Amino acid sequence: MGNKDCVSALKVPGVELVAACDLYTGRLEAAKENFGKDLNVTKDYRSLLERSDIDAVIIATCDKWHAPIAKAALRKGKAVYCEKPVVREIGEGLEVIETQRDTNGVMQVGSQFVSSIVFQKARDQYRAGALGQLNCIEASYDRQSALGAWEYTMPTDASPQTVDWDRYIAGGPPIPYDNKKLFWWRNYQDFGTGVAGDLFVHLISLVHAVTGAKGPDRIFASGNIAYWKDGRDVPDVLTAIMDYPSAPEHPAFQLTLRVDFVSGNGEKAFTRFVGSEGVMDVTFRSFSLTRHKMSKAPGIGGWDSLDTYPKAMQAELLKRYNEKYSKADQEVLSEPPITYQAADEYDEHVVHFTNFFDAMRGKAMLNENVVFGFRAAAPSLACNKSYFEKKIIHWDPERMEIKS
Repeated sequence: MGNKDCVSALKVPGVELVAACDLYTGRLEAAKENFGKDLNVTKDYRSLLERSDIDAVIIATCDKWHAPIAKAALRKGKAVYCEKPVVREIGEGLEVIETQRDTNGVMQVGSQFVSSIVFQKARDQYRAGALGQLNCIEASYDRQSALGAWEYTMPTDASPQTVDWDRYIAGGPPIPYDNKKLFWWRNYQDFGTGVAGDLFVHLISLVHAVTGAKGPDRIFASGNIAYWKDGRDVPDVLTAIMDYPSAPEHPAFQLTLRVDFVSGNGEKAFTRFVGSEGVMDVTFRSFSLTRHKMSKAPGIGGWDSLDTYPKAMQAELLKRYNEKYSKADQEVLSEPPITYQAADEYDEHVVHFTNFFDAMRGKAMLNENVVFGFRAAAPSLACNKSYFEKKIIHWDPERMEIKS
């Protein structure tokens, strides 16, 4: 992801890559090949934070290192672009937020779809009342491949001689060298946050971007390791239910999330907003809004108890019904769907980085600041807590802390 972030960042005018840090020697060699032989490279991120010619850093490490590096960078006066989730542990979130506020630093979280024009147009429809009263949201992000399940290609020379393992595990318990725990780190609790910290964050970020929600107050998750029995200690199928309390931005609603890493439906993601008068299906590249408004009249006959009564009574009931409700009152109102598709060349990743650099230059407000990022990450990480501890998690979305 760090490589892809650099490619996107360099598409923004006025941006130059001057240094790169990685714990594996091969990636440092590749960085010079990809970005220039004179690129400064190191295995110690702290040395980069001391440089006066570096204005911003991209943090695309394993989740374990997000908070420590972000806090250190902010204290050194660097702007920070940090991949999601912004923290590995819920308890780290308020510390990062406090550091950002104390330093007044610019910090963008990398759920790039928050900057997407697709989400902006979906938000416009929601705020215009196109759905009526929002009742529930259903979201899923499924995959069906080894790469999708994070079994990434291993380098041929990975070893303690080419990897700074001690720096990787610093600050935690001693862990023997293991290629998987470095190159497949998302699969391990010591370094990553599983499907919740990766894909649930994207889905919740979408929900919050469209509705303006700050988070749920009740969270429960269940799942298992259904297929990818490769030594991972996080589930490859996970489902969550979240209850969002009523807020000025939205009524109370329920959010259901699902990730399935062995889905026969292939790699697909969607989020469905279900309201009393419409349904909006949103993907990362498009949305479709269908409006279907309930008739004013309650209906009579058909799937009803009407035909269980004597015929004379049925006739009287129908007469009274038609006198009370006009033909217009009895009609169900449907409208043609409204659709939007992002252009093939549209790149929300570049848009997200453009917003980051514009904020650094004082030209824009961040689309995904650290508070927004944590409010999406914390409920996701609470799903892991719920899954492993087999209990409901109660969350305070305003104070951003677990309720006792």
